[in-house]
Amino acid sequence: MATRPVNRSNADEESNIPMRKIKPAVIPVIEEQATVSKRVIETGKVRIAKHVREYEEIVDIPHFQEEVNVERVPVNQFVEEAPKVRTDGDTTIVPILEERYVVEKRLYLVEELHVRKQRSESHVSQTVKVLKEEVVVERIPTDKPSGGHSKTNAADRHLHRQGG
Repeated sequence: MATRPVNRSNADEESNIPMRKIKPAVIPVIEEQATVSKRVIETGKVRIAKHVREYEEIVDIPHFQEEVNVERVPVNQFVEEAPKVRTDGDTTIVPILEERYVVEKRLYLVEELHVRKQRSESHVSQTVKVLKEEVVVERIPTDKPSGGHSKTNAADRHLHRQGG
């Protein structure tokens, strides 16, 4: 068998140094943790005032009126039986009967009442009172905490720069 040459390294040199007793070293392990918390910071107040204003307004209200016209139409004829109340278009016809003695008794149609409805529309302008609510919003700033701006105030400044 062939032998390999031995490669001498620093390990061989250290083996010539007498061994000392080595103390174990303590290495501290450090861990950082972030803590996040929230707190309420008052950046301003808002006062809202609601007022009810009363004013007059002219409104056009349709006004409907129905009239009934009664027309007496003479018929003057004998009938075998009493006619029924009937409707012809927008006219209601009501027969009026009487009994007459002749050698025999028969029905005699004296007249008919023709009843028509007429509907007319007119407009009457009237002044009525109307209520309207108006709201005023007023921002009341408070003392700001030092060291920064809140998001609300930054948004307000952004709106103010844009003219809003």
